[in-house]
Amino acid sequence: MGLFWLRKPEFYWDINLNHDMLARNPGNRSLSPGSTMLINYLASSSFSLTVLFCLSLSLRLSQGYEDWLRHKADCSINECPVDVVQRGKVVRTQSHKLRVGDIVVVREDETFPCDLILLSSSRHDGTCYVTTTSLDGESSHKTYYAVPDTMAFRTEQEVDSLHATIECEQPQPDLYKFVGRINIYKDKEEPVARPLGAENLLLRGATLKNTHHIYGTVAVYTGMETKMALNYQSKSQKRSAVEKSMNAFLIVYLCILISKAVINTVLKYAWQWSPDRDEPWYNHRTENERQRHVVIRAFTDFLAFMVLFNYIIPVSMYVTVEMQKFLGSYFITWDEEMFDEELGEGAQVNTSDLNEELGQVEYVFTDKTGTLTENNMEFIECCVDGNVYIPHAICNGQILSAASSIDMIDSSPGGYRRDLFFRALCLCHTVQVKEEETVDGIKRGIHQGRPTSFYISSSPDEVALVEGMKRLGYTYLRLKDNYMEILNKDDEIERFELLHVLNFDSVRRRMSVIVKSSSGEYLLFCKGADSSIFPRVVSGKVEQVKARVEQNAVEGLRTLCVAYKRLSHSEYEEACHHLTTAKLALQDREQRLAQAYDIIERDFVLLGATAVEDRLQEKAADTIESLHKAGMKVWVLTGDKMETAAATCYASKLFRRSTQILELTKKRTEEQSLHDVLFELNRTVLRQRSISGLSVDCLDFGLIIDGATLSAVLKPNQEGAGPGNYREIFLEICRNCSAVLCCRMAPLQKAQIVKLIKASKEHPITLAIGDGANDVSMILEAHVGIGIMGKEGRQAARNSDYAIPKFKHLKKMLLVHGHYYYIRIAELVQYFFYKNVCFIFPQFLYQFFCGFSQQPLYDTAYLTLYNISFTSLPILLYSLVEQHVTMETLKKDPSLYRDIAKNSLLRWPVFLYWTCLGVFDAVIFFFGAYFLFDNTTFTSNGQMFGNWTFGTLVFTVLVFTVTLKLALDTHHWTWINHFVIWGSLLFYVIFSLLWGGIIWPFLNYQRMYYVFMQMLSSGPAWLSIILLITVSLLPDVIKKVLCRTMCPTATERLTDFFLLCSFFSFLPSRCTLMDHHNHNSHHPPSPSLLSPFFLFFNFLSSLSPLLLLFPPTAPVCACDSALCTRSLFLGVTAVHSPVPYCGAVHHLHAFSVLQQNEFLIGPERGERSTKRR
Repeated sequence: MGLFWLRKPEFYWDINLNHDMLARNPGNRSLSPGSTMLINYLASSSFSLTVLFCLSLSLRLSQGYEDWLRHKADCSINECPVDVVQRGKVVRTQSHKLRVGDIVVVREDETFPCDLILLSSSRHDGTCYVTTTSLDGESSHKTYYAVPDTMAFRTEQEVDSLHATIECEQPQPDLYKFVGRINIYKDKEEPVARPLGAENLLLRGATLKNTHHIYGTVAVYTGMETKMALNYQSKSQKRSAVEKSMNAFLIVYLCILISKAVINTVLKYAWQWSPDRDEPWYNHRTENERQRHVVIRAFTDFLAFMVLFNYIIPVSMYVTVEMQKFLGSYFITWDEEMFDEELGEGAQVNTSDLNEELGQVEYVFTDKTGTLTENNMEFIECCVDGNVYIPHAICNGQILSAASSIDMIDSSPGGYRRDLFFRALCLCHTVQVKEEETVDGIKRGIHQGRPTSFYISSSPDEVALVEGMKRLGYTYLRLKDNYMEILNKDDEIERFELLHVLNFDSVRRRMSVIVKSSSGEYLLFCKGADSSIFPRVVSGKVEQVKARVEQNAVEGLRTLCVAYKRLSHSEYEEACHHLTTAKLALQDREQRLAQAYDIIERDFVLLGATAVEDRLQEKAADTIESLHKAGMKVWVLTGDKMETAAATCYASKLFRRSTQILELTKKRTEEQSLHDVLFELNRTVLRQRSISGLSVDCLDFGLIIDGATLSAVLKPNQEGAGPGNYREIFLEICRNCSAVLCCRMAPLQKAQIVKLIKASKEHPITLAIGDGANDVSMILEAHVGIGIMGKEGRQAARNSDYAIPKFKHLKKMLLVHGHYYYIRIAELVQYFFYKNVCFIFPQFLYQFFCGFSQQPLYDTAYLTLYNISFTSLPILLYSLVEQHVTMETLKKDPSLYRDIAKNSLLRWPVFLYWTCLGVFDAVIFFFGAYFLFDNTTFTSNGQMFGNWTFGTLVFTVLVFTVTLKLALDTHHWTWINHFVIWGSLLFYVIFSLLWGGIIWPFLNYQRMYYVFMQMLSSGPAWLSIILLITVSLLPDVIKKVLCRTMCPTATERLTDFFLLCSFFSFLPSRCTLMDHHNHNSHHPPSPSLLSPFFLFFNFLSSLSPLLLLFPPTAPVCACDSALCTRSLFLGVTAVHSPVPYCGAVHHLHAFSVLQQNEFLIGPERGERSTKRR
């Protein structure tokens, strides 16, 4: 290649289609045409690549600017001032200078600069309150505890005098886990060891609240070893199905490029086999060229052809796609319908690479609590020893007023056990009390002699239970100096010393507290799920409470059971020993604590149960129903019990009353083997499918599975079955179910379910949506992850690809935005390949007429600007604003989503059609111009067109054809579309006039001078341009007409129906057609009367942009639907219909009209369409 750049030609080739035109160089030096054309073409290619490089560089610069902003933000954090205790004094330094072991002072509303161990606090009980919004999104105040031996430190000197060592685990990203031990040295005594846990660790990024200051915190993890920094790990890269299709298509076009280069190289040497063609008299070779080996010459020519045809690879498509994704993502952010007034936030796009994947979703995995429900708990009732208490409503079957409810409770039986139950709920929790509330600058804390404190907790259930007890007469006041205070129904304050808290975890599904009453009695209170409490109960009215729990669960209420146990002093000492030993362990602390909890939490006495309602979110049922109609399968993955989750599924219309429920639960597998249950369920669904035949609607199964059974199904080895057999049977059952409920699920199991469906043989596109930290695993596992900005924190929203305020917004995100994104980018990808085939295939054909000399057909400027200026903006704008149907139509008819399922617009048949269409158009461009110009003079002075005029003519037809092709595919016209499409064509004409009409001083030669004007001065050239454009576009129009007539999609049927309405609105007499058929009959016109119109309407639909430019004037519709205000009106009325009706789907079903050739006019059409649906 370097040899070609050493010789600069002083002439250019001008080859006519009929014979070679000789152009000699002044020095009479011979130069091979291939070398000359390669030099020119390399120059044009290098300029084109330079422009593309500049485009890519601009994107990189924007990303670099964003990186610089992040670096600037990092510097502001790293250099923020921090107070450190050194030699008994407070010294201010920068946060990046902190080292492990430094003692830091943090004040209220300041952020912790590193991970710290709390030594002392300004509060006398050694506690402080912290918000972790920047870490996990939870805005509630969390309580952290100082080390007991250092909590009394109050001055910097006391803190500085501390001698201690800390042993802790290696840095890890888990925010809620920490295992350590502090050894405090006092004089010459043995060190005192105290356990350190997550309740003692203040995390970097958290903020100190409601605490004036904290003293003497010891830096444990700093810099990149902090838990916040360890959680900055990048998420796995997700690739959309469209991107995978693009890469596959690109490989095909790369093979085509290589094939073209090989074919031309072979044909060149076959054509030059004759000596007179190999070295003609007008172009003798140099001595170096004669001595060059034929293999080197062939390889050089191969590279020259590769450069010549490289424009078939749509490099600029990737730049356009990135711009389309980035700019298109703002439509989600700007959508006002997805803005929540309560939260004051709208939808967020965390990654724009998956926009089109929103239109390909086949499986939706959703959490229940906080996603389908509001996660706004309201205390409904409690059951104590079989007696039901409903505050301010009903007590033991009697209707109460708000004032008499407490009096009725006093007279109810079982007073001691009842009061113990109420005390248990007031003590067994982690609720914080805020006693003062500022309203208009005035603090209030007492109202009518009673506290008006409000409660804060990370768990909405606990707040609901404590508030429910308050309504029943027992008010939790505060935790002060490690004493919990309760105001009982007699307005007496009871104090209980809080000794130990056995925190809740998802494995035990319960929490406990050990307290000491004022009388010195040790009590252990425990509350948790029924499945974790009932097996540990030894006495109490279990059957009555269990019946009430099951009844509440069926009604969709969240239930908790409450139990207690009295501890003797020795039992308490033994429990303390177990807990202290487990907490001091540095290895396997979690397992040892679990063993200690298991030993302590036994032999309970059942007190009762509570019922809390978590209401269904607004329009959650409508959203799920729409997703079902769109062809998606919805799975609910929750940790709740089966009865509660099933009731929510019925309320949200995931299950219908006609749905046949299949149970795959632990209870059933205990009665039968897992093998028998799976095969029985599989036979059931297969038998029903065979009976139903082709009627898919009859298959309405719902599956319920619990976490324990799922673990057994997913085990790699099964008894009596090969590895993976149960998994395949389970998948086969799920494929035949319209909805699946997975209850009692751990977070890891949620991700396993998503991964299982992803890896199935269909490889469906999955979407996971949740609102809590326990949903992050499945959100990251799914193809598309959506987080809800709920009340369980923002971890799900931060780790997701998209974030929405409410579950109802998922409907528009998928059915509207996802539909539009996929349609737009699919057209963009296919169009880019199509226009590049149209562009470069004439160049391939031209080599057969120029002796395979690598002579370019187009001018260098045209080669460079074709993909950059002439055809780039129209398709970019199309991919941003195109709407083939209205938003209202997509929301009202979710079944239109099925038209684009399974990547239907980027399948291989569609890709081959676009490629063949491009080849056909290219053949028309080239041979049409060739035969029209063959042996003919076209200018006024009798001059024949040369090769550059011929190439300009082909290029002109090319630019106009591909642009008009896009115009015909455009359904939604705005002034921007008109400006860009017609402006691009106008820009090409103006550029060609200037490029060929002015002698540019910076060019060594100007082969295009006066070429474009010469072509436009010829009348036959104008006729040829119009004729070739028409012939090129006609096959695509005919194909659309035939496809819309023979096998139209649901979207095309709906579009054709509106065009039908548009046509009749132009009729001078609006009831002529109906009157002609049957003046006094309610029967629809026969198919023979209307069928001639349908082929014509399909032709009009292919030219829909022209009709949309001139919308008809229609009368006001009698229908009051929202869809009617944005649709084309029908404007045709029957004799018996006094008011015209619109052509909306709810009046006249478009599918029935086009399939059965029926046209219903008048009021009866709405009735018949309703019956069909």
